[in-house]
Amino acid sequence: MSSEVLVARPHYDSRAVAQGVPVKDPHVELDVPLPASGLATAGYRSAKYSPAEWFSNYHAIIQQAGTDSHEADSIQRDSKALYQDTEAHILHSQAQTTRLLGERLQEIYYWKSELQHHIQHLLTHTETLLALKKRLEKALDATETTYAIATDNITCRTRRLGPDLVRDTVDEELEKEVDLIRSVQALLKRTLAQVVSQIKMNRAAKQMLELDWSDKHQAYKFDDQGGRYTNLSTDTQEHPSAAMQDQVCNITSWTKFTQDNLSKALQEEQASNSLRLLVERVLQDTTHDLRVQCSSVDRAFSQRCAEVIQAKTQLEIQLAQVLQQIGAQERNIVAVKQAIYNKEAPLRVAQSRLYLRSLRPNMELCRDDPQFSLEGELKQIDATLASLHQQLSRATGSLYHLEESRMTLEKDINCKAHSLFIEREKCMTHRKRYPTVSTLSGY
Repeated sequence: MSSEVLVARPHYDSRAVAQGVPVKDPHVELDVPLPASGLATAGYRSAKYSPAEWFSNYHAIIQQAGTDSHEADSIQRDSKALYQDTEAHILHSQAQTTRLLGERLQEIYYWKSELQHHIQHLLTHTETLLALKKRLEKALDATETTYAIATDNITCRTRRLGPDLVRDTVDEELEKEVDLIRSVQALLKRTLAQVVSQIKMNRAAKQMLELDWSDKHQAYKFDDQGGRYTNLSTDTQEHPSAAMQDQVCNITSWTKFTQDNLSKALQEEQASNSLRLLVERVLQDTTHDLRVQCSSVDRAFSQRCAEVIQAKTQLEIQLAQVLQQIGAQERNIVAVKQAIYNKEAPLRVAQSRLYLRSLRPNMELCRDDPQFSLEGELKQIDATLASLHQQLSRATGSLYHLEESRMTLEKDINCKAHSLFIEREKCMTHRKRYPTVSTLSGY
């Protein structure tokens, strides 16, 4: 700036000073006569510059001041135009950034809503699978009860006696039931393992969505806070290094990351839904199969009990008849023995008569009609006794066989009674504890 007054300095010749020649100022002329001040003012001057220098000096000052004013005015015009342009540009850029932040907030809110939507879906599917997991566990526990009942029935039926220890329809149905229960248990265990695995995958996908949602929530909060800043905000600060941060991704990879997470979540949701339908069908089918086989076993038991009861009834009827025959035969044996005993007196009489007649003397010892009659009577008695003894032997043998039949019938009746006790009191009573449809379904 030309705020200082430049004064022309006197010319100074260094060569003249070196030669000892007095130096005179060629530009300074004393037009004003020195005042007569006597010896007191000798050697002093009252003015240092000439009028020309004076005029030149202030004209230079005026010229410099004019130049400086013109330059200042130009700078002021340029500055005003510059700050007006920059102010408008900055305000436009700030408004553009605010608008872009608003659009970005809408985009973040959209994806955040999608993430929240799928997080809720995954949570619902996981809770459904957890409920199905409990049902599968309960159904698996219920099959342990059915397996214990079936194996106990088989074990109890091995204690049947003698001829009743047969491989009948009940045994076949019980073996089918045991095989069915084992296959059902294996199927339920595999299904349970699938459910547990799907729950883990759902939770992993849900965790990824929650992390993404949390990041977007923070980003939304930061962008929302930044979008609310204005030039009048008092909580803004200077951050010179904020513009030098490295960005980890672009908008394409950012969108793809969220879309991949949502695609994975949708895949797990579809898998969970398919698995849910599979578990429902498995529980329904296994419950139906177990109940159908249980009904088959129960029918076989009922049919077998009816057969045993019928056989026992027939045996009891036959036993009654045998007992009746034993009584009749015993009475018959008594009667035959009595008949044999009754023939002893006539035999003695006939023999005594023949003996006495054998004592007749000489010609009196003849074979007359009485002799023939006694001999015939004796033969008849002997034949009768032989027949009676033979009949007694047959009756005794018949009684022996009847007794054997009685013991066999009684033994078989006891066997049938024991079998009925096992079938009805042990097996069928135990089968009343067979789980219901709701229990087998896991409820």
